[in-house]
Amino acid sequence: MSEGQVLLHCYNRGCGQKFDPNDNKEGDCVHHPGQPVFHDAYKGWSCCNKKCTDFTEFLNIKGCTKSRHTNEKPIEPPKPVVDKSKANEIIQVGPKFNNNESTLERPSFYSPQVTLTPTISPTLLDQIKGLMASAETTANEHKIAIGQSCKNNPCKATYTGPSSDEEICTHHPGVPVFHEGMKYWSCCQKKTTDFSVFLEQPGCTQGKHVWLFKNPQKKVQCRMDWHQTPTFVVVSVFAKKYQPSQSSVKLNPIRLSVDLFFIEENSRHTLDLELRGIVDVAQSSVSMLPTKVEIKLKKAEPGSWARLDIPRIFDKQTEENAQTEEAIRSQIDAVDLSDI
Repeated sequence: MSEGQVLLHCYNRGCGQKFDPNDNKEGDCVHHPGQPVFHDAYKGWSCCNKKCTDFTEFLNIKGCTKSRHTNEKPIEPPKPVVDKSKANEIIQVGPKFNNNESTLERPSFYSPQVTLTPTISPTLLDQIKGLMASAETTANEHKIAIGQSCKNNPCKATYTGPSSDEEICTHHPGVPVFHEGMKYWSCCQKKTTDFSVFLEQPGCTQGKHVWLFKNPQKKVQCRMDWHQTPTFVVVSVFAKKYQPSQSSVKLNPIRLSVDLFFIEENSRHTLDLELRGIVDVAQSSVSMLPTKVEIKLKKAEPGSWARLDIPRIFDKQTEENAQTEEAIRSQIDAVDLSDI
C-alpha cells in the first residue's frame, strides 16, 4: 500500500474488512447477502442455514457468498409504523373469554346429575387395602351382641336377633331437664318432682331401636386446583387414602359435586360448584389416583373460562324447593301435548 492511500470500510454484512478501492477484485469479499434472524434463542442468517445460540459465535459465522467489497451501506428494511395515538392503550394478553357470546342455553343448576364412572388406579387400591381390612375388623368388633340394650331413653328392650330390628321402640328423643325441682323430658315436658316417676315415664315417640352408638363423620378440607385448554377444564382435588367405592363425582352441564370418603378417619370431603361455563357430561371423565381425584370436563363449546365457578350461597330449603320444581317441570315436559 502506497503512502497516503485511503482504505475504505466494507459494509457487506459479515465482512467487516477494509479494502483498497483500486484493488478490489471479485471474490475478495466473503459476506452474507441476507438479513440477520433472531428466533427462539437462535441466531442466524436468512441466506444460509447456519444457526447458533451464542451471540459471539453468531458474529463469527463465515459468510456464504463471495463478491467485491463495497463501501455503500445496504438498504435497511422499512420499520413498522408506530401509532402513537394508542401509546396508552392496555393490551390484554391471553385467550379471549367467549362465554358471554355463547349461543347455548344455560340449563338449571338443579337439573339431574350423572354419577361419573371413575378410572381407579391399582396403586390407590393397594394403599387402602390394609385400611379396609382394619375397618372390617372394627366393624366385626362392633356387631350387635345378643342381650345388647337399646340406647334410646328410656327404652329397656334388649337385642335377641334380627327380629328385634322390626320392633317398635317407644322412647324420648329429647334430653332430660332438671329445673327448680322439676324433672321432665324436653320433647314432651311431662313434669314431676319424683325422680323414680321421671325414670318410668313412657316414651312420647315411636321409632326404631338403636343398639350401638355411632360416631358422627367429620368434615375435612382438601386442596383444589384447576387448569384449562381450549376444549377441556381439568379439576384436581388433592387427597390420599380415600375409598373409591364410597366416593362419587356427579355432574350436570353446569354443576360439579364431589364426595370423598376417608376410611381411616371416618371423614368426608364435599365440593359443590356451579361451573362458569357449560360442559358436555357424556364426554367428561374422572380418574381416582393415589394423590388426587382428577376430573376432566369437556367444554360444550371451545374457548376460555375467566374462572372455574360462580360463587353461590346454598340454602337447603331453597335447594329442595328448586329440585321439586325441576322434577315437576321434567314431568310436564314429558307429557305429549300433540293430541290435546
